[in-house]
Amino acid sequence: MTDIIMLGCNGRMGQMITEIVGNDSEAQIVAGIDIVNNRQNPYPVFTDIKDCDVKADAIIDFSSANGFEERMDYAVEKQIPIIVCSTGLSDGQLDYLKEASKKVAVLKSANMSLGINLLMKLVKEAAKKLATEGFDIEIVEKHHNQKLDAPSGTALALADSINDEMGGQYEYVYDRSKVRQKRDKKELGISAVRGGTIVGEHDVIFAGTDEVVTFSHTAYSRAVFAKGSVTAAKFIKGKGAGLYDMADVLM
Repeated sequence: MTDIIMLGCNGRMGQMITEIVGNDSEAQIVAGIDIVNNRQNPYPVFTDIKDCDVKADAIIDFSSANGFEERMDYAVEKQIPIIVCSTGLSDGQLDYLKEASKKVAVLKSANMSLGINLLMKLVKEAAKKLATEGFDIEIVEKHHNQKLDAPSGTALALADSINDEMGGQYEYVYDRSKVRQKRDKKELGISAVRGGTIVGEHDVIFAGTDEVVTFSHTAYSRAVFAKGSVTAAKFIKGKGAGLYDMADVLM
C-alpha cells in the first residue's frame, strides 16, 4: 500500500486523483492540503502544510506555483518523496527543485500521462532512424480555448526529447508567416491550435520523400494525468534522493 499526501486536494485534479485512488487497492490518500477546505473528503485536510503531521510514502503536488518552495521544504524536512505536477514554475523555482532533489526523491515531468511519456521514447528512436534519412520533423498540438500558453509544455518536451537525441542540431520554428523562404532541413516546426474543449492532442510528424510517419497521442480526459501521477507515486515510494521523471517510471 502506498500512502499519499495530496497537495491541492480540493482542486479539479486533486478531486480526480481522490476518486482514482479510492478505486485503487494499492494506494490510499492519508491527508490532503488545500488553502480552501470546502469539500467533504475521506481523509483529513489541512489548510497549512506545516500543520500536517501524517506519515506518508509520497506526496502528489497539483497545486499552483505559489508557495512552491514551502512545499519542497516540507518534503525535505519530512523526507517524503514528492511528485511535482505544478505548472508555470519559474527558473528560480526549478533550481530550488533541483537542490531539494539532492536531499529527497523528486519526480518532475512536463506531462504525467503514461502515453505521452512513452511517445517521447518512441520519437527519439524514430528521429535516429528517420531524421538521418532526410525526414523533416513537425509537431502539431491542439488544446482547448482556455489554455494560456502556446506551444504547450508537452509539445516543447517532445521537441526537446528529439533535439537532445540528435545532439541539439534543430532550431525550433513557431511561425513561418513573416519569412518567405524554403524550409531549412534543421528546422523543427511547432504549431499550436486552440479551440473548443480539446483536452490535448499531439502529433509528431516525420515527413520524408513520398512517405509520412505520424506519432499521435490524444487525451480524452484529464484523468490520464491523474492516473499517471498515482503510478508515479507508487514508483517513487522508498526511492533515495534524486531527480526522477516519468521515463524512469516506464523503464
